[in-house]
This record gives sequence, structure tokens and C-alpha cells, in this order.
Amino acid sequence: MSTPQETAVSLEGLTVRYGKSTACEDVSLSIARGAVYALLGRNGAGKSSLVRCLLGQQKPSAGRALLFGRGVWSERTALMARVGVVPEEPDAPPAMNALQLSDFCRRLYPRWNQKEVEDRLARFGVSVRNSFGRLSKGEKGEVMLALALGHGPELLVLDDPTLGLDLVARKALYEDLVGELADRGTTVLITTHDLSGIEGIATRVGILKEGRLVLDEDAETLKSRFRRIRYGNQITETRSAYGTELDAFEAVKVKVRGWGVDAVVSNYNDLSFERFRSTDGVVDAEVAPMSLEEIFLAVAGESSAEKAAETPIAKGGPR
Repeated sequence: MSTPQETAVSLEGLTVRYGKSTACEDVSLSIARGAVYALLGRNGAGKSSLVRCLLGQQKPSAGRALLFGRGVWSERTALMARVGVVPEEPDAPPAMNALQLSDFCRRLYPRWNQKEVEDRLARFGVSVRNSFGRLSKGEKGEVMLALALGHGPELLVLDDPTLGLDLVARKALYEDLVGELADRGTTVLITTHDLSGIEGIATRVGILKEGRLVLDEDAETLKSRFRRIRYGNQITETRSAYGTELDAFEAVKVKVRGWGVDAVVSNYNDLSFERFRSTDGVVDAEVAPMSLEEIFLAVAGESSAEKAAETPIAKGGPR
């Protein structure tokens, strides 16, 4: 178990309720210092409620959130000096320009680096003279990122930061994240729908589904055990337990096609696959790696209501 010195973020049994509605339920996770943690989930999965608790903006209904081993709700003022935040909806006084906003922030943070802020805005190509209210949504997000990094935070929280950014701006943002990590070892927690962009950066992945943390794992381990398997499936005289050929792989999703079976599995290994492809009735079996986006869709792509509405496969397996 990580010590407070090694851990930037800890959630312990965090639950958030709004009346009779539960936004997130008994969420526990730990983010090591220097990690890039991608918190994924469909809209309404509970990400925003969790982030608000983490930043001390909301008191959880149960459990607690800690930053650097200290309770956020009771020590928010001191802890926020060590955190940079880029909200999903950029928010700043609309009449102020980027330089004025930076000058305002400089008075709040003793370690403020004005030159670094200006250099980052220049790389983004954002006008420092235009008022915040006149900037595009993408430019507003870039200003918020520059300000969030201005005091050299130990933890950077990004709530869907690429929303509204074009391809060039997204690339610049991720390059800045990589540089920040390399230079300072900054810890990053990011919620995002841009899974292809974060895939090469995230070191750990968490997936929320209907308020529960259903997956929390190192990114490389996750990608090594998820695979897509396709094969022709034939009935034979020697098959006594038809439909069980995928049991060893812990199939997450199985679709029966006209040509055979298309399955997503969560417990892949090469040895099991070699045994599987020699199974009587399994024809032309192929295996392919999966992207983070494909894994996310397989794990969280359907709600319980949507899944219940599907026509179940007949007992005995696909034919």
C-alpha cells in the first residue's frame, strides 16, 4: 500500500447522493505521485461529482477524499495551493485578457512563473490582448491550462480539457502535459472523451459505470489482457459443452455474426489462445489487440437498462 508521501490522490469509499439519486457509490482509488490517471465514464457516470469532492467543492455523502494524505474538505485552502485545475467549462471574468488574468493569479501564488505562462500562451497561439469573453471555447481552455500550470502544481486536474479544441490545439495540449511530466514529475488526473489522445500518456486507467468504479488498473496491464477474438464456430459430434470455448478468456462481449463469433475478452494470454484455436469446432481463429477506446466501449458502452433490453443468447452458446 502506498504511503501519503508516495500518493497524490486517495478516495476512500466515496459516495455522493443528490436526494434519492446516487451519483457515485463506494469509490476507492489511489493515484501515485507522477502518474497520469485517466478517469473514464459515460456522461452521468459520476465523474464530475467525484472531481468536485476531490477539489473540496462538495462534501461527499460518505467516505472521504485526500490529497497528499490530508483531508480535502477540512484543509482545502492549503491543499489547493498545490493543485492546478482546468474545468470542463472555462470560467474567468470575461472583460479581463490573459495577461490580466495571469497578473491576478500571480498575487495568489508565491511561486508564480509569469514568463512560463506567456511562453505557453505563445505556443498555443492565443492572443494575450483579447478579452477572455471574446476568445473561442478552445482558446479559453488553453488560457485555463496556462494559468493552471503557472504555479508549478504538484497535481494537475483536467476535466475534459480537449472539449472544443481542434487537432492542432489538442496536440499542443498533450505535448505540454508530456513536457510537464518529464520536467517536474507532475501528477495528472484527467477525465476525457478523447481516448485516442490520452492513450499514449495515461499510466493508469479507471472506468466509472453508473456511479461505480468497475475498473482501476495500470494502462499497459489493461491493454495486455484485453483482446478481440474472431472465429468460425461449428457444431461437431465431439463437442459436449457447446458455447464454453471462451470461458478461459472471461468474455466481456460476444456477438454472433453470419460468419462466426466476434468476442471481446478480458483475460487473454497466448498459451490459452493456442489451446483455444485447436478446440474442435473452432475455425480460423484470429486475435487482435484493442485500443483504449475499444476497451472502454466494451466495459462501459452499455448501461444496465440497455443491456437488459437486448435479446439474450440462447443457453448453450452461439450457433
